Amino acid sequence: MKPHITIVTLGVEDLQRAINFYQNGLGLPRTDESDSIAFFEMGGTLLALYPREKLAEDITIPSNGSGFQGFTLAHNVGSPEEVDSTLAEAVAAGAELVKPGQDAFWGGYSGYFKDPDGFYWEVAHNPFL
Repeated sequence: MKPHITIVTLGVEDLQRAINFYQNGLGLPRTDESDSIAFFEMGGTLLALYPREKLAEDITIPSNGSGFQGFTLAHNVGSPEEVDSTLAEAVAAGAELVKPGQDAFWGGYSGYFKDPDGFYWEVAHNPFL
């Protein structure tokens, strides 16, 4: 397998609400016009939004379950100030601030928000990248 992730798909409870959050709230560029799935360009990788029930059906697993799923999505920015402004932008769009921007143990600066479907996003400035 070649080391490359093409699409990250989030199973969402309300597709239209999720589209509104990512497209209108965060300003992500949408690449399709489908009524059943949405794709957003993420700089070489696509973020897909798909109804949770249908995604679980496709995988052939139950759709119920909640809590921490054991992964986060990350968005790196150029400065600590950009971390804070990006977190504020997400909150203004309907996200929940989980952890305000702060100095991180690994030498950078980061914080977390949770989108309307409960997916955790880290916003970070990594001075080592």
